[in-house]
Amino acid sequence: MINRKIEPIFRDLVSQYPVVTLTGPRQSGKTTLCRKVFPSMAYANLESPDVREYAATDPRGFLSAYAEGVIIDEIQRVPQLISYVQSIVDERKTPGQFILTGSQQFEVMNTINQSLAGRTALLRLLPFSISEIQKTTLPKSLDMMLLKGFYPRIHDHGLNPTQALGDYYETYIERDLRQLMSIRDLSLFQKFVRLCAGRIGQILNMQSLANDTGVSHTTVQQWVSLLEASYIVVLLKPWYCNISRRLIKSPKLYFYDVGLAAYLLGMESEIHVSRDPLRGNLFENLALIEAIKYRFNRGKKNAVTFYRDSRGNEVDMILESGREVFPIEVKAGATIADDFFKGLKYFSRVAGEPSHGSGLIYGGKEIQQRGNFRIYPITAMEEMFDSLNNKGFNY
Repeated sequence: MINRKIEPIFRDLVSQYPVVTLTGPRQSGKTTLCRKVFPSMAYANLESPDVREYAATDPRGFLSAYAEGVIIDEIQRVPQLISYVQSIVDERKTPGQFILTGSQQFEVMNTINQSLAGRTALLRLLPFSISEIQKTTLPKSLDMMLLKGFYPRIHDHGLNPTQALGDYYETYIERDLRQLMSIRDLSLFQKFVRLCAGRIGQILNMQSLANDTGVSHTTVQQWVSLLEASYIVVLLKPWYCNISRRLIKSPKLYFYDVGLAAYLLGMESEIHVSRDPLRGNLFENLALIEAIKYRFNRGKKNAVTFYRDSRGNEVDMILESGREVFPIEVKAGATIADDFFKGLKYFSRVAGEPSHGSGLIYGGKEIQQRGNFRIYPITAMEEMFDSLNNKGFNY
């Protein structure tokens, strides 16, 4: 069983808080993690109809059976249960009473913030990071990495990624998400999701997406929010500073799993990936999510933004630590070219030279230092972040 980077902080928080809430996409490994780290703790899965009915109709009776603590899976299925959890933890006042998991981040967080403010620690678990599977199941080729993605089941069981991701799409995105918003026209929703995949790494234009899908602007807003709440897509916010009034204010669209995005784009082999015009976008998507996973696995919130102005000057990622920033450009090419640094040099001119320099993530294999530029392959991003932390950047 592959060890997760989040395990140490998970153990620590359970020893300090009466409740720990773990959210993340479906099949990201939440249940496996909980049962591996706390094998002796009781377990209740609210996905099971009988368990869910018992918890909903007799919450006090349901919770009374777990005086020694319990892992409750998919808490968003019975959100009213959280109010009863609150009364119990207030009475017992001991750490490690409840571990709650959920795959609807906004719904779970809203309920948690209302009932368990100050009583729960919050963690987010995404699919495997590159470093977690580097010595076991990480594909040798970059194109296979982009095609396969990082959902644990694909790696743990050696599944065909096209088949597994297709099943994931049909059983979860098409079925469960449609039910959440009572989406009637499946074909339009399917079209919308695939159009989102075609826009990875691009500024999100809701009206354009609505026009191409054939639905209203309001509907697209609701559907994007649904995908974001369900850990399917992430909207990367733009970096903002007083240096210019011409900075872009709209977010960029990415997917939490690059393999799912590749599947939605119709890719079924490494050759498809290598020849696709969006290969660079997929590579950028992978780098961004690795940066987010690094933070989440250490119990921190996302601290990545991007820079773009109205003239098209852009930096793919801006890491933030207090008032300090570390800009990173992402290029899928394996050979470093001078124009890879164009955006970073422009950013340094308008925002000032970052105290820790700038970074380049690329498709090659060597770690280099060129002046103030730290150059790392995508498979060594964790090493880059660790290096920054050792120098006091605190990412």
